[in-house]
Amino acid sequence: MKEITLKIPEDKFDFYMELFRQLGLESESNFEIPKEHKDIVRERIRLSEENKSNLLNWEAVKDEFDF
Repeated sequence: MKEITLKIPEDKFDFYMELFRQLGLESESNFEIPKEHKDIVRERIRLSEENKSNLLNWEAVKDEFDF
């Protein structure tokens, strides 16, 4: 089975989901973020709040990156 990713305008979402259902196509519009991922993010937030003196201002450092 082939898999594709679509970007659907918000105002057309219900139409496309009904179309997929009528055609018998599988779709995954809802997903759950794993608890492990949430825990990692929460730990990073906690550590950044404890060490605010180590944080850099984005405006001051963004020119160092190539986009």
